[in-house]
Amino acid sequence: MRVHRLERVAPQVMLVELRDPDGQVLPPAEPGAHIDIHLPDGAVRSYSLCGNPADWQAYSIAVLNVPGGRGSRFVHGELEPGAAVAIGLPRNNFRYDEAPRYLFIAGGIGITPLLPMIRAAADRGADWTLHYCVRSAAAAPFLGELRALPHGRVEVHAADEGRKLTVDALLAATPVDVPIYCCGPQRLMEAVAAAARPAQDVRFEWFTPRVEPVREDAAADSFKDVSFEVVCARSGVTVTVPPGTSVLEALDAAGVTVDSSCEQGICGTCETTVLEGEPDHRDSVLSDAERAAGKTMMLCVSRARSARLVLDL
Repeated sequence: MRVHRLERVAPQVMLVELRDPDGQVLPPAEPGAHIDIHLPDGAVRSYSLCGNPADWQAYSIAVLNVPGGRGSRFVHGELEPGAAVAIGLPRNNFRYDEAPRYLFIAGGIGITPLLPMIRAAADRGADWTLHYCVRSAAAAPFLGELRALPHGRVEVHAADEGRKLTVDALLAATPVDVPIYCCGPQRLMEAVAAAARPAQDVRFEWFTPRVEPVREDAAADSFKDVSFEVVCARSGVTVTVPPGTSVLEALDAAGVTVDSSCEQGICGTCETTVLEGEPDHRDSVLSDAERAAGKTMMLCVSRARSARLVLDL
């Protein structure tokens, strides 16, 4: 891919538009999808696609300038128009479904995966509301575009104006049939998760690993790290995963290669089908229903509640 355009969309946010150098159509990406960017030093960083999902000629990401961040240092300090960039195919752990109404809650750079969803909702004529939590309205990326979109409204909660979002009241006033999409700082998302009623459909995109609540019941013992066996059904490899070692690391040491990226349980790259056994889910990707089903797991962070797991590898 080539950098077609760089645009500073906020004082600390750079928009990067990538296109195929030969003008080829790109694989489609649904709202909520992200791509991996392979940095020159070999590191991999995941970024939400924030462009128009109907435009199959370009992928756009917006990168916050984070002090000490390898990806942000590359984008803000080294990247130039025309530069070649290696990327992965789009993946989506933040599913957007059509509905007549939506509630979107964004904090700062967390607006990026929500922007294509809001565009799609506006294009369909769906009613939507965005609560946008930022340090200041002047530094909020894409605010002008969002305000110009039809069929919805934008409520800005700017810290420098003392406008704080009251999460409990917002979710209490939201009908249970209105899907809620949230992305932003962990504190905001934990507040939304805590305020949500059981019947509400709330979906999150986590940029950092979610902090699981401390369990105080008898089942908490099952969350302790113990050794367990992993059997790879297709390759015939069997490994023991000791405490302190991830399934991904144990398989890699045994010569079984599994695609991975973040190694924090937030990107979904290493999601693998579970054929037998009960996973101990510790990721920030799967929904509660998907965890309960136990059909897949993230090998970089999740472990086993059973003594043995059989994986489709």
